[in-house]
Amino acid sequence: MNIAVIGGTGEEGYGLSLRLTRAGEHVIIGSRSQDKGASTATTARALLGADANIDGMTNELAAASAEVVFVTVPYAGQADIYRAIAPHVPQAAIVVDCTSPLATAVGGRAWQVVRPWHGSAAEQAKALLGSKGKIVAAFHTIAGSRLQDLEHTMDSDVLVCGDAEGKVVVGGLIEKIPNLRWVDCGDLSQARISETLTALLISINRAYKVHDAGFRITGRDSWGRPGG
Repeated sequence: MNIAVIGGTGEEGYGLSLRLTRAGEHVIIGSRSQDKGASTATTARALLGADANIDGMTNELAAASAEVVFVTVPYAGQADIYRAIAPHVPQAAIVVDCTSPLATAVGGRAWQVVRPWHGSAAEQAKALLGSKGKIVAAFHTIAGSRLQDLEHTMDSDVLVCGDAEGKVVVGGLIEKIPNLRWVDCGDLSQARISETLTALLISINRAYKVHDAGFRITGRDSWGRPGG
């Protein structure tokens, strides 16, 4: 499977790229700059091994080449990025929006949120893509620093909402990262809640002077696909 990580040179995007490549997927790091994307992929191969199946290119080329497209950009740049990649996203692609609408986008604090016109950043992404793609919202509560730390075993649950078929595919990728579980949280409107949990975790991190607070959902030994 070809997986594009738009904004893959940032903290979360790079961490996801490393983890998914290590899991055996072909990852394409997307960047506004061709050179930066290629350079970041070279750095990843130096870390993962020369045979690591990871490449780097522009966001537009990365999106056009993938079956699953992760978008890992700050909310301030989300609309511009989607407008840039929309013509290139394959019609049947699964698009995973990881954007949290933090108030830093409008000069506020990272532990505060803003409310997008469409209800959530993921629903805004869906509007910007039009009829293209199966939209899934995920990874809002997973620390990018922990994803990059390959010696660290992940121990969080990933809250996933959106397109039913898309959630199953994305959930399968999540399960390839050791100790990560995914939880089906319903349709895309639930992103109005899950996206804001990023701000809550930032507030917890500040209070306890840590960097990687996360969530585990209790009630079952495993989650994944409902009824599975």
